[in-house]
Amino acid sequence: MEDVFLSIQERIAESLPELSLVDEDYGQLITDEDTYPVTFPCVLMGDIEADWENIGAGVQKGVCSITVKLAIDCYDDTHYTSGTADKIRERLALNKRLYKMLQGFRNSREMSALIRTKSTDYSLPHQVKVYETTFRFTYHDDSAAIR
Repeated sequence: MEDVFLSIQERIAESLPELSLVDEDYGQLITDEDTYPVTFPCVLMGDIEADWENIGAGVQKGVCSITVKLAIDCYDDTHYTSGTADKIRERLALNKRLYKMLQGFRNSREMSALIRTKSTDYSLPHQVKVYETTFRFTYHDDSAAIR
């Protein structure tokens, strides 16, 4: 399934050049420090899960999910009369572009199209906003097929 991960990473990086980083999520946003070990805006991908079913002769079909996190630093004052409330619109537009670019994406015959199943957003310390989207897909794995 590494081909799935790498193709999603490549698609994001090539489609959204304004991102400073597109990487595997290995906890970069979980820190007790005053700074994060990433630059913003960035996308971190991970939390890959798969429920596998045997088809036979070493071939399996998986119902899989992957979570994509768009993290943006939010240093602008965005209350209604601030004059910079459009910064909210910019963040939401970037998240929408990320979703639209991944929804329906398929990199090979072994993989079904990505379908969004969950989305949420939350704030982290030091004025960082995270838009998190989970996509589901199926994957046909014959890498252990008896030949």
